[in-house]
Amino acid sequence: MASFTAWDYVVFVLMLLISAGIGVYYRFTGGKQKTTNEYLLADRNMSIWPVSFSLMASFMSAITILGVSMENYQFGTSFAIINLAYGLATPIASHLYLPVFYKLQAASAYEYLERRFGRATRLCASIAYSLQMILYMGIVLYAPALALEAVTGMPKVAAILAIGFVCTFYSTIGGMKAVLITDVFQSLLMFAAVYCIIIVAVGLAGGFGEIWRIADEGGRIEFLNIDPDPTVRHTLWSLIIGGAFTYLSLYAVNQTQVQRLLTVRSLRASQTALWLNWPILSLLSFSTCFCGLAIYYYYAHCDPLLQGRISSRDQLMPIFVVDTMHDYSGLPGLFVSGIFSASLSTVSAALNSLAAVTLEDYIKPLYLALKKKPLVESQSTLPSKLISCTYGLICVGVAFATQSLGGVLQAALTVFGVVGGPLFGLFTLGMFNTVTTQRSAIPSLLTGLAFAMWVGFGQPKPPVKMLDFSVEECSDTRYNSSYSDVSVPIFPREETANPTSDDSEYFWLYRLSYLWYSVLGFLVTLFVGLVLTYLLKWLKLEGESRIYADGNKECINTDLFSPPIAWQLKKRHTKYIENGGVVDISSSNITSDNAENTKL
Repeated sequence: MASFTAWDYVVFVLMLLISAGIGVYYRFTGGKQKTTNEYLLADRNMSIWPVSFSLMASFMSAITILGVSMENYQFGTSFAIINLAYGLATPIASHLYLPVFYKLQAASAYEYLERRFGRATRLCASIAYSLQMILYMGIVLYAPALALEAVTGMPKVAAILAIGFVCTFYSTIGGMKAVLITDVFQSLLMFAAVYCIIIVAVGLAGGFGEIWRIADEGGRIEFLNIDPDPTVRHTLWSLIIGGAFTYLSLYAVNQTQVQRLLTVRSLRASQTALWLNWPILSLLSFSTCFCGLAIYYYYAHCDPLLQGRISSRDQLMPIFVVDTMHDYSGLPGLFVSGIFSASLSTVSAALNSLAAVTLEDYIKPLYLALKKKPLVESQSTLPSKLISCTYGLICVGVAFATQSLGGVLQAALTVFGVVGGPLFGLFTLGMFNTVTTQRSAIPSLLTGLAFAMWVGFGQPKPPVKMLDFSVEECSDTRYNSSYSDVSVPIFPREETANPTSDDSEYFWLYRLSYLWYSVLGFLVTLFVGLVLTYLLKWLKLEGESRIYADGNKECINTDLFSPPIAWQLKKRHTKYIENGGVVDISSSNITSDNAENTKL
């Protein structure tokens, strides 16, 4: 890397070594990852704080850090409102959805779907999740590698291999414990990278007030756009409603996050970890938003994209580092470490979760079908490690394949949104409705996915309307990249989209804000599921309900439903299952394999 000094290399390599070292440590301590309970769920005895940081780190990838700063630079501060949506959605995730998964205590969140609907529903959902995460992992590796190569000289091949193999190494040998602890370390580096930008920019501006003033003059300060038009990219409504649904699709039912929430000792601890995640996530999000304004202060009169120094505004943060920190030995290395850490934490989270889904949803059922006996615990750990390693290699391969697919970058990020909404709708259909069966669940999921992907990928879409940019002071020496130790390639000049262009000729659904994709996917899945449920019931064609114990309609399994629904069912049924035990109010008799956890 042409702009890197020896100290920058030291900081960067040290980050990689510490991350790998944590994996080695947990491979040879504790239970030494000999059981799947330890390997996939950290023996369910982790403390709250590592889990809280890991929940944040799994969500905030390098794409998010680079993208949120670009968002505020290019479109203004309205995106920051989405953090309020996270706060509104947290109690819904922690008190309405999490208790169901915690009672289930399964390594795969999709086991719930089999118990509630059937095996086929579980397979459909887990396949959708697996394809989504494989593609997203490749993008998480490729996007920061592309940005960092363009402005620091580090070959993207080296960047992809470094992130891919390091996180595959420590995730494979150290299991969930290594992933959680490295997430804490990498979270601190992510904060360090962001605050490096802020501190340097504030020093150049002479204070926070000057950064804010320049941003205000450039039209970047906007928070309360209450336009009800859903085609407007960011409004108060799209950010609050769409942001809440996006958050819930990630934190309420997503395998990656649910698996982390099951690594603590109790439901209360799990809920506390989820609540703590919100301020940690919002702090980094708000800080990254201000990063965008800080970078705008520096480039307000010489946009580096229009100048031809970068090929995408996702590269704004790295080019700012090159322009302002090349004299501070070690700071560029700290920044690169923070960006790489964001990718490491996201990819390692995905690898461990995909290993859990593959083992629980594919390998074990296949083994049972072929061998006519379950796969025992002692035989499960090695396949889990091999699966995790295999997914790591696939991730690297997808990252390299992404180079030749051009526009698939935005398409892949859209997949990440449109798959989450229908899956969230499917879980909601199961937890809040006692009538729906597999015959309605599968068509509703497939319809929701098809509709959301049609809206998300439908073409042609109108160009994104951006704020104004200037190149009037690009002759200033601070913008011309004349430093002897910095090499920045020149890209073809790209003009911004016309902010006054008329979008009326485009199909209305294709003009919708991307924040509504998950909402639409959720609503279509829920609507189709309910309509089919009552239609099949009216035609007397509904499938077998799995909410009753052994088909006995006198004994309902309340563990399959959200707490408010479960409470209503307990009032209506004299006999039900709670925490694995049968509660029979009519005879005041309780039988349970775990009687101390059963409450009447």
